[in-house]
Amino acid sequence: MQGERRRADIMRILVVEDNVGLVANIFQYFESRGHQLDAAPDGITGLHLAVRNDYDAIVLDWMLPRLDGPSMLRKLRAETTKRTPVLLLTARGELADKLEGFQSGAEDYLSKPFALPELEVRLQALHARSSGLLDAEEHLQVQDLRLDLRTLEASRDGSWIKLYPACRKILEVLMRAAPAVVSRERLERELWGDSPPDKDLLRSHIYELRRAVDAPFPKKLIHTVARAGFRIGTFHEAP
Repeated sequence: MQGERRRADIMRILVVEDNVGLVANIFQYFESRGHQLDAAPDGITGLHLAVRNDYDAIVLDWMLPRLDGPSMLRKLRAETTKRTPVLLLTARGELADKLEGFQSGAEDYLSKPFALPELEVRLQALHARSSGLLDAEEHLQVQDLRLDLRTLEASRDGSWIKLYPACRKILEVLMRAAPAVVSRERLERELWGDSPPDKDLLRSHIYELRRAVDAPFPKKLIHTVARAGFRIGTFHEAP
């Protein structure tokens, strides 16, 4: 069924963040895509919820009232048996800060400001690794194009491809569906839920994706299917 989401893609997420506006944006985006979320405005409340409930992933801010993110995470790891994967969310981007976050027990790290599609992809990768879903699927492959679901890195013919988060999400959807056609409506829903922007941003993202994936290579992989959508692969018909 078009737009149907795999059960493995639906997550229960705890967001420990004291920025009310940011929490509202995360909830609006993730809930529109079927995920279930709880929120905590400080480290003590976050620790209580993380211990009491079972989550697929935790989004944890660094600077929190009552108990900061790394301290909360150290207590969660040291004093409980919970091994819920944690993504540390912070404006601090120095290497020493990243190392401290990982040493506290975080599995991933995302600097502010960030794109919500990238946050979702990273959380899905953490959930897949922790639940063993990547044992059978660690990467997607179409022709000489590869997308690593663990590192979120894309490459073609052995060359690394730099992708913006929205382009990476589009590429993942197209590669999972290949060789089937993916409609514009589905791609917009994957990127923005039920609230797509007024401007035709999808066209811009497809253009950027083609520049990254196809422009440097003689064989084009991303094709427009008139009045239907897009698909990826090598086909007999003209692009």
